[in-house]
Amino acid sequence: MSQKIIFDTDPGIDDAMALLFAHAHDNVDMVAITTVYGNGVIEDCTRNACYINDTFNMGATVVQGAAGPLTRDPVGPTVVVHGEHGLGTVEVPLDYPINIDPRPAHEYMCDMARENPGEITLVAVGPLTNLALALQHDPEIVNNVKEVVIMGAAFGEGGHRGNVSPVAEANIHDDPHAADQVFCADWPVTIVGLDVTHQTFFTGDYLDKLRHSAGEVGEFIWQVSRFYLKFYSEKVGVDGCHVHDPSAVAYVADPSLFGVRKGPVRVVTEGPAIGMTIQKSDERFYHHDEWSCFRAQQVCVEVDNQRLLQMYQDSINSLA
Repeated sequence: MSQKIIFDTDPGIDDAMALLFAHAHDNVDMVAITTVYGNGVIEDCTRNACYINDTFNMGATVVQGAAGPLTRDPVGPTVVVHGEHGLGTVEVPLDYPINIDPRPAHEYMCDMARENPGEITLVAVGPLTNLALALQHDPEIVNNVKEVVIMGAAFGEGGHRGNVSPVAEANIHDDPHAADQVFCADWPVTIVGLDVTHQTFFTGDYLDKLRHSAGEVGEFIWQVSRFYLKFYSEKVGVDGCHVHDPSAVAYVADPSLFGVRKGPVRVVTEGPAIGMTIQKSDERFYHHDEWSCFRAQQVCVEVDNQRLLQMYQDSINSLA
């Protein structure tokens, strides 16, 4: 039986790759796309979501969400990684029709979870502001959702500690206060962070092959990836890109791809380490311990990257 998801996203090049993956995989039923600022301003992210949803006949409801973080000053769009409007050199016309649900994203999440208790998984691959607002709007959402799956954070496994600071991953850094609320809430969270997304890689050759095997979808993925791969080539020195947001979809589709570690998770919300994520994974008692009173969450620390790459390829090819 397919997993119903609300996909919370800031499209975003790898977000676009993940949206198409969620649309393609038989075990995922994407009922809605909620948007959040992050890789672009909220207007660009919502426009991009509508364009992808319409172009590839996804049939999802699109809902606009938060335009900025709960507390901290906005960091601003990641133009250097995702381009001026989020999809690299692929620019959606500024007058593209925006057909969205009238509710704000956090209210939509709460309503859908209440109407479908135990059925909806929230998959969030941008800043976690919408999820934190949902917790504030209706605390009962923790009892109504099936699971929360996050692409974000970094816990130092294999030396993967951060991508916007020495210790912080971008989505968490954009709104650390929201992330701390989401991780501390009494609902099941699985965090798919840099610890595993840096272990899986879309090479230039892999994307070239997808372009030729997956029709219009493969061509679109190839086109949006040009700007992304240019960034990786110039800044990281590699031909390809890490598989960030699609990894969260992969977890929903097949959790057996990942090995997890359990324990409460907190986020640093101030100072030079803002956005750092820390998991208490032992049972030791500490005199100063602001972790143990919160629910243990799952952090992905291992991934079968070759099986994930094959799953992505097979799923996208099925859309051709």
